[in-house]
Amino acid sequence: MTILDRYVLRQFFKIFVVCVLGVPLLFIVIQFTDDIDNLLRETVTRGDVFMHYMYQFPYNMFLAFPVACLIAAVFTISSMTRHFEITAAKAGGISFHRLIAPMLVGTVAISLVALVLTEIIPDANQRAAEAIGGDRAQGARLSFVFRGDGGRYYTIRRLTSAQGEIEGIRIDREGDGYEYPSYSMDAARAEWDTAGRRWIVRDGTLRLLPERDRAITFRFAELHQASFAETPEDLLAPPREVENMDYAELSRYIDALERSGGDTRKLRVDLNLKIAFPFACLIIVVFGAPLASSTRRGGATASIGIALVTTMLFLMIIRIAEGLGAGGVLPPMAAAWLPNAVFLAGGIYLNRRVKT
Repeated sequence: MTILDRYVLRQFFKIFVVCVLGVPLLFIVIQFTDDIDNLLRETVTRGDVFMHYMYQFPYNMFLAFPVACLIAAVFTISSMTRHFEITAAKAGGISFHRLIAPMLVGTVAISLVALVLTEIIPDANQRAAEAIGGDRAQGARLSFVFRGDGGRYYTIRRLTSAQGEIEGIRIDREGDGYEYPSYSMDAARAEWDTAGRRWIVRDGTLRLLPERDRAITFRFAELHQASFAETPEDLLAPPREVENMDYAELSRYIDALERSGGDTRKLRVDLNLKIAFPFACLIIVVFGAPLASSTRRGGATASIGIALVTTMLFLMIIRIAEGLGAGGVLPPMAAAWLPNAVFLAGGIYLNRRVKT
Protein backbone atom coordinates (compact mmCIF):
# COMPACT_ATOMS: atom_id res chain seq x y z
CA MET A 1 0.00 0.00 0.00
CA THR A 2 1.47 3.34 -1.10
CA ILE A 3 1.34 6.64 0.75
CA LEU A 4 -1.33 7.81 -1.70
CA ASP A 5 -3.43 4.69 -0.99
CA ARG A 6 -3.29 5.37 2.72
CA TYR A 7 -4.20 9.01 2.15
CA VAL A 8 -7.27 8.10 0.05
CA LEU A 9 -8.39 5.46 2.57
CA ARG A 10 -7.95 7.86 5.47
CA GLN A 11 -10.05 10.55 3.78
CA PHE A 12 -12.72 8.02 2.83
CA PHE A 13 -13.04 6.32 6.23
CA LYS A 14 -12.93 9.60 8.12
CA ILE A 15 -16.10 10.74 6.35
CA PHE A 16 -17.64 7.26 6.43
CA VAL A 17 -17.30 6.86 10.20
CA VAL A 18 -18.81 10.31 10.85
CA CYS A 19 -21.78 9.48 8.62
CA VAL A 20 -22.34 5.89 9.77
CA LEU A 21 -22.44 7.05 13.40
CA GLY A 22 -24.18 10.37 12.85
CA VAL A 23 -27.05 9.23 10.61
CA PRO A 24 -28.28 6.56 13.11
CA LEU A 25 -28.28 9.17 15.87
CA LEU A 26 -30.40 11.40 13.64
CA PHE A 27 -32.78 8.47 12.99
CA ILE A 28 -33.03 7.81 16.74
CA VAL A 29 -33.79 11.46 17.55
CA ILE A 30 -36.53 11.54 14.90
CA GLN A 31 -38.01 8.27 16.14
CA PHE A 32 -37.84 9.40 19.76
CA THR A 33 -39.81 12.56 19.00
CA ASP A 34 -42.46 10.38 17.29
CA ASP A 35 -42.59 7.86 20.16
CA ILE A 36 -42.33 10.18 23.16
CA ASP A 37 -46.10 10.42 23.73
CA ASN A 38 -46.51 6.63 23.76
CA LEU A 39 -43.45 6.16 25.96
CA LEU A 40 -44.79 8.61 28.54
CA ARG A 41 -48.01 6.59 28.75
CA GLU A 42 -46.16 3.29 29.21
CA THR A 43 -44.79 2.10 32.54
CA VAL A 44 -41.16 1.97 31.39
CA THR A 45 -38.08 3.42 33.03
CA ARG A 46 -35.56 5.76 31.47
CA GLY A 47 -33.09 2.88 31.42
CA ASP A 48 -35.54 0.75 29.42
CA VAL A 49 -36.04 3.55 26.91
CA PHE A 50 -32.27 4.05 26.62
CA MET A 51 -31.69 0.32 26.03
CA HIS A 52 -34.55 0.25 23.51
CA TYR A 53 -32.83 2.79 21.29
CA MET A 54 -29.35 1.32 21.88
CA TYR A 55 -30.57 -2.05 20.63
CA GLN A 56 -31.99 -0.31 17.57
CA PHE A 57 -28.64 1.33 16.79
CA PRO A 58 -27.26 -1.63 14.71
CA TYR A 59 -30.34 -1.57 12.47
CA ASN A 60 -30.15 2.19 11.93
CA MET A 61 -26.42 1.91 11.29
CA PHE A 62 -27.05 -0.87 8.76
CA LEU A 63 -29.52 1.35 6.87
CA ALA A 64 -26.93 4.13 6.84
CA PHE A 65 -24.10 2.03 5.35
CA PRO A 66 -24.83 2.64 1.62
CA VAL A 67 -25.55 6.33 2.22
CA ALA A 68 -22.37 6.73 4.29
CA CYS A 69 -20.30 4.98 1.61
CA LEU A 70 -21.75 7.20 -1.10
CA ILE A 71 -21.20 10.42 0.85
CA ALA A 72 -17.65 9.38 1.75
CA ALA A 73 -16.79 8.54 -1.86
CA VAL A 74 -18.37 11.70 -3.29
CA PHE A 75 -16.76 14.06 -0.77
CA THR A 76 -13.35 12.37 -1.04
CA ILE A 77 -13.24 12.51 -4.85
CA SER A 78 -14.81 15.98 -5.05
CA SER A 79 -12.26 17.37 -2.59
CA MET A 80 -9.35 15.79 -4.43
CA THR A 81 -10.72 17.10 -7.73
CA ARG A 82 -11.12 20.68 -6.46
CA HIS A 83 -7.62 20.70 -4.99
CA PHE A 84 -6.12 19.23 -8.19
CA GLU A 85 -4.84 16.21 -6.28
CA ILE A 86 -6.30 13.90 -8.91
CA THR A 87 -4.59 15.91 -11.63
CA ALA A 88 -1.29 15.59 -9.77
CA ALA A 89 -1.79 11.85 -9.39
CA LYS A 90 -2.46 11.48 -13.10
CA ALA A 91 0.63 13.50 -13.88
CA GLY A 92 2.57 11.03 -11.74
CA GLY A 93 1.31 8.13 -13.85
CA ILE A 94 -1.52 7.01 -11.55
CA SER A 95 -4.84 6.53 -13.34
CA PHE A 96 -8.20 7.44 -11.84
CA HIS A 97 -9.15 3.78 -11.55
CA ARG A 98 -5.95 2.98 -9.63
CA LEU A 99 -6.55 6.02 -7.45
CA ILE A 100 -10.00 4.85 -6.27
CA ALA A 101 -8.90 1.20 -5.88
CA PRO A 102 -8.26 1.60 -2.09
CA MET A 103 -11.81 2.90 -1.64
CA LEU A 104 -13.22 -0.10 -3.47
CA VAL A 105 -11.19 -2.53 -1.35
CA GLY A 106 -12.31 -0.70 1.79
CA THR A 107 -15.92 -0.85 0.63
CA VAL A 108 -15.68 -4.62 0.11
CA ALA A 109 -14.73 -4.89 3.79
CA ILE A 110 -17.64 -2.61 4.71
CA SER A 111 -20.03 -4.80 2.68
CA LEU A 112 -18.85 -7.88 4.59
CA VAL A 113 -19.42 -6.08 7.90
CA ALA A 114 -22.94 -5.15 6.71
CA LEU A 115 -23.53 -8.81 5.82
CA VAL A 116 -22.61 -9.80 9.39
CA LEU A 117 -24.96 -7.13 10.73
CA THR A 118 -27.90 -8.74 8.91
CA GLU A 119 -27.51 -11.71 11.28
CA ILE A 120 -27.08 -9.55 14.40
CA ILE A 121 -29.92 -7.10 13.74
CA PRO A 122 -32.89 -9.51 14.21
CA ASP A 123 -31.85 -10.38 17.76
CA ALA A 124 -31.09 -6.72 18.56
CA ASN A 125 -34.50 -5.64 17.23
CA GLN A 126 -36.19 -8.31 19.33
CA ARG A 127 -34.36 -7.10 22.43
CA ALA A 128 -35.36 -3.53 21.59
CA ALA A 129 -39.01 -4.56 21.52
CA GLU A 130 -38.67 -6.51 24.77
CA ALA A 131 -37.03 -3.53 26.53
CA ILE A 132 -40.34 -1.65 26.43
CA GLY A 133 -42.57 -4.74 26.29
CA GLY A 134 -45.04 -3.41 28.86
CA ASP A 135 -47.48 -5.91 30.34
CA ARG A 136 -45.83 -8.95 28.75
CA ALA A 137 -42.98 -8.59 31.20
CA GLN A 138 -45.49 -9.48 33.97
CA GLY A 139 -45.48 -13.12 32.79
CA ALA A 140 -49.01 -13.48 31.39
CA ARG A 141 -50.56 -13.10 27.97
CA LEU A 142 -54.24 -13.35 27.03
CA SER A 143 -56.06 -14.28 23.81
CA PHE A 144 -53.29 -14.24 21.21
CA VAL A 145 -52.09 -16.10 18.14
CA PHE A 146 -48.46 -17.20 17.88
CA ARG A 147 -46.80 -18.27 14.63
CA GLY A 148 -44.49 -21.22 15.25
CA ASP A 149 -42.03 -23.08 13.05
CA GLY A 150 -43.23 -25.57 10.46
CA GLY A 151 -46.30 -23.55 9.49
CA ARG A 152 -48.01 -24.07 12.86
CA TYR A 153 -50.28 -21.44 14.39
CA TYR A 154 -51.11 -21.49 18.11
CA THR A 155 -54.31 -19.84 19.29
CA ILE A 156 -54.01 -19.48 23.07
CA ARG A 157 -56.64 -18.19 25.51
CA ARG A 158 -54.29 -17.67 28.46
CA LEU A 159 -50.57 -18.23 29.04
CA THR A 160 -48.94 -17.99 32.46
CA SER A 161 -45.21 -18.01 31.95
CA ALA A 162 -44.06 -18.34 35.58
CA GLN A 163 -46.08 -21.55 36.12
CA GLY A 164 -45.60 -22.78 32.56
CA GLU A 165 -49.34 -23.28 32.04
CA ILE A 166 -51.71 -22.73 29.14
CA GLU A 167 -55.48 -22.61 29.47
CA GLY A 168 -57.24 -23.28 26.18
CA ILE A 169 -55.06 -23.93 23.15
CA ARG A 170 -55.67 -24.68 19.48
CA ILE A 171 -52.90 -25.69 17.06
CA ASP A 172 -53.47 -25.55 13.28
CA ARG A 173 -51.17 -26.54 10.46
CA GLU A 174 -51.77 -26.66 6.72
CA GLY A 175 -50.42 -29.72 4.90
CA ASP A 176 -50.38 -31.14 1.40
CA GLY A 177 -51.50 -34.78 1.64
CA TYR A 178 -51.04 -38.03 3.49
CA GLU A 179 -47.29 -37.66 3.97
CA TYR A 180 -47.69 -34.15 5.38
CA PRO A 181 -51.34 -33.87 6.45
CA SER A 182 -53.14 -30.79 7.69
CA TYR A 183 -54.27 -31.05 11.28
CA SER A 184 -56.12 -29.16 13.97
CA MET A 185 -55.79 -29.83 17.70
CA ASP A 186 -57.92 -28.39 20.49
CA ALA A 187 -57.07 -28.93 24.16
CA ALA A 188 -58.26 -27.66 27.52
CA ARG A 189 -54.79 -27.04 28.90
CA ALA A 190 -51.06 -27.62 28.48
CA GLU A 191 -48.18 -27.80 30.95
CA TRP A 192 -44.50 -27.07 30.33
CA ASP A 193 -42.20 -30.01 31.18
CA THR A 194 -38.95 -28.33 32.22
CA ALA A 195 -36.94 -31.55 32.32
CA GLY A 196 -38.09 -32.75 28.91
CA ARG A 197 -38.17 -29.25 27.37
CA ARG A 198 -41.63 -29.87 25.90
CA TRP A 199 -45.32 -29.09 26.35
CA ILE A 200 -47.66 -31.81 27.61
CA VAL A 201 -51.12 -31.16 26.14
CA ARG A 202 -54.08 -32.57 28.09
CA ASP A 203 -57.77 -33.32 27.47
CA GLY A 204 -58.15 -32.56 23.81
CA THR A 205 -59.08 -33.61 20.30
CA LEU A 206 -56.75 -34.14 17.33
CA ARG A 207 -58.23 -33.91 13.85
CA LEU A 208 -56.13 -35.08 10.87
CA LEU A 209 -57.11 -33.88 7.38
CA PRO A 210 -55.08 -35.80 4.76
CA GLU A 211 -57.68 -34.87 2.10
CA ARG A 212 -60.22 -32.11 1.81
CA ASP A 213 -63.21 -34.46 2.27
CA ARG A 214 -61.59 -36.90 4.71
CA ALA A 215 -60.98 -36.38 8.42
CA ILE A 216 -59.64 -38.66 11.14
CA THR A 217 -60.44 -37.59 14.71
CA PHE A 218 -58.85 -38.76 17.98
CA ARG A 219 -59.63 -37.97 21.59
CA PHE A 220 -56.66 -37.92 23.96
CA ALA A 221 -56.01 -37.47 27.65
CA GLU A 222 -52.33 -36.59 27.22
CA LEU A 223 -50.27 -35.77 24.13
CA HIS A 224 -46.97 -34.15 23.27
CA GLN A 225 -45.32 -33.16 19.99
CA ALA A 226 -41.57 -32.94 19.54
CA SER A 227 -42.11 -29.91 17.29
CA PHE A 228 -44.12 -28.03 19.95
CA ALA A 229 -40.99 -26.97 21.82
CA GLU A 230 -41.40 -23.19 22.09
CA THR A 231 -40.70 -22.22 25.69
CA PRO A 232 -43.17 -20.16 27.77
CA GLU A 233 -40.83 -17.19 27.30
CA ASP A 234 -40.90 -17.71 23.52
CA LEU A 235 -44.69 -17.70 23.52
CA LEU A 236 -44.73 -14.67 25.78
CA ALA A 237 -42.59 -12.67 23.38
CA PRO A 238 -44.16 -10.62 20.58
CA PRO A 239 -44.37 -12.43 17.21
CA ARG A 240 -41.23 -11.92 15.17
CA GLU A 241 -41.66 -9.69 12.17
CA VAL A 242 -39.83 -10.34 8.90
CA GLU A 243 -37.14 -7.77 9.69
CA ASN A 244 -36.59 -9.51 13.05
CA MET A 245 -35.73 -12.85 11.44
CA ASP A 246 -32.23 -13.81 10.36
CA TYR A 247 -31.58 -15.51 7.02
CA ALA A 248 -32.10 -19.06 8.32
CA GLU A 249 -35.29 -18.20 10.25
CA LEU A 250 -36.82 -16.42 7.28
CA SER A 251 -35.92 -19.34 4.99
CA ARG A 252 -37.68 -21.80 7.32
CA TYR A 253 -40.72 -19.55 7.58
CA ILE A 254 -40.94 -19.23 3.78
CA ASP A 255 -40.71 -23.02 3.36
CA ALA A 256 -43.48 -23.55 5.91
CA LEU A 257 -45.67 -20.91 4.29
CA GLU A 258 -45.17 -22.47 0.84
CA ARG A 259 -46.20 -25.89 2.17
CA SER A 260 -49.42 -24.33 3.43
CA GLY A 261 -50.10 -22.72 0.05
CA GLY A 262 -49.23 -19.13 0.98
CA ASP A 263 -47.83 -16.47 -1.34
CA THR A 264 -44.12 -16.07 -0.56
CA ARG A 265 -42.94 -13.84 -3.41
CA LYS A 266 -42.60 -10.72 -1.27
CA LEU A 267 -40.84 -12.70 1.47
CA ARG A 268 -38.40 -14.20 -1.03
CA VAL A 269 -37.52 -10.69 -2.23
CA ASP A 270 -36.84 -9.73 1.40
CA LEU A 271 -34.72 -12.87 1.82
CA ASN A 272 -32.54 -12.03 -1.19
CA LEU A 273 -32.28 -8.40 -0.10
CA LYS A 274 -30.52 -9.59 3.06
CA ILE A 275 -27.55 -10.37 0.79
CA ALA A 276 -28.06 -7.84 -2.01
CA PHE A 277 -28.40 -4.75 0.21
CA PRO A 278 -25.00 -5.07 1.97
CA PHE A 279 -23.21 -5.26 -1.39
CA ALA A 280 -24.98 -2.09 -2.49
CA CYS A 281 -22.22 -0.31 -0.55
CA LEU A 282 -19.64 -1.42 -3.13
CA ILE A 283 -21.89 -0.83 -6.15
CA ILE A 284 -22.86 2.66 -5.09
CA VAL A 285 -19.19 3.68 -4.66
CA VAL A 286 -18.43 2.37 -8.16
CA PHE A 287 -21.23 4.67 -9.35
CA GLY A 288 -20.54 7.70 -7.17
CA ALA A 289 -16.76 8.05 -7.51
CA PRO A 290 -16.59 8.85 -11.27
CA LEU A 291 -19.70 11.01 -10.97
CA ALA A 292 -18.04 13.11 -8.26
CA SER A 293 -14.87 13.57 -10.33
CA SER A 294 -16.75 15.86 -12.72
CA THR A 295 -17.71 18.41 -10.01
CA ARG A 296 -14.92 20.95 -10.10
CA ARG A 297 -17.34 23.69 -9.15
CA GLY A 298 -19.93 23.87 -6.43
CA GLY A 299 -17.83 22.52 -3.57
CA ALA A 300 -19.65 20.84 -0.71
CA THR A 301 -23.05 21.96 -2.05
CA ALA A 302 -22.56 20.03 -5.28
CA SER A 303 -21.29 16.99 -3.38
CA ILE A 304 -24.30 16.96 -1.08
CA GLY A 305 -26.61 17.37 -4.08
CA ILE A 306 -25.04 14.38 -5.87
CA ALA A 307 -25.28 12.24 -2.73
CA LEU A 308 -28.92 13.15 -2.05
CA VAL A 309 -30.10 12.63 -5.63
CA THR A 310 -28.25 9.33 -5.94
CA THR A 311 -29.61 8.08 -2.60
CA MET A 312 -33.21 8.98 -3.47
CA LEU A 313 -32.84 7.34 -6.88
CA PHE A 314 -31.40 4.19 -5.33
CA LEU A 315 -34.18 3.93 -2.70
CA MET A 316 -36.83 4.55 -5.36
CA ILE A 317 -35.48 1.72 -7.53
CA ILE A 318 -35.45 -0.61 -4.49
CA ARG A 319 -39.14 0.12 -3.84
CA ILE A 320 -40.03 -0.40 -7.51
CA ALA A 321 -38.06 -3.66 -7.62
CA GLU A 322 -39.78 -4.91 -4.44
CA GLY A 323 -43.16 -4.24 -6.03
CA LEU A 324 -42.17 -6.03 -9.25
CA GLY A 325 -40.94 -9.01 -7.28
CA ALA A 326 -44.00 -9.19 -5.00
CA GLY A 327 -46.30 -8.91 -8.02
CA GLY A 328 -44.58 -11.73 -9.88
CA VAL A 329 -43.34 -9.52 -12.72
CA LEU A 330 -39.73 -10.39 -11.82
CA PRO A 331 -38.29 -13.45 -10.06
CA PRO A 332 -37.55 -12.61 -6.39
CA MET A 333 -33.78 -12.86 -6.82
CA ALA A 334 -33.81 -10.63 -9.90
CA ALA A 335 -35.99 -8.08 -8.10
CA ALA A 336 -33.64 -7.99 -5.09
CA TRP A 337 -30.52 -7.50 -7.22
CA LEU A 338 -32.09 -5.14 -9.79
CA PRO A 339 -31.04 -1.88 -8.02
CA ASN A 340 -27.45 -3.14 -7.74
CA ALA A 341 -27.47 -4.17 -11.41
CA VAL A 342 -28.80 -0.77 -12.52
CA PHE A 343 -26.20 1.18 -10.54
CA LEU A 344 -23.41 -1.20 -11.55
CA ALA A 345 -24.26 -0.64 -15.21
CA GLY A 346 -24.32 3.12 -14.60
CA GLY A 347 -21.02 2.92 -12.73
CA ILE A 348 -19.32 0.99 -15.53
CA TYR A 349 -20.56 3.56 -18.05
CA LEU A 350 -19.33 6.50 -15.95
CA ASN A 351 -15.96 4.84 -15.33
CA ARG A 352 -15.45 4.33 -19.05
CA ARG A 353 -16.17 8.00 -19.74
CA VAL A 354 -14.03 9.43 -16.95
CA LYS A 355 -10.65 10.81 -17.97
CA THR A 356 -8.07 8.44 -16.56
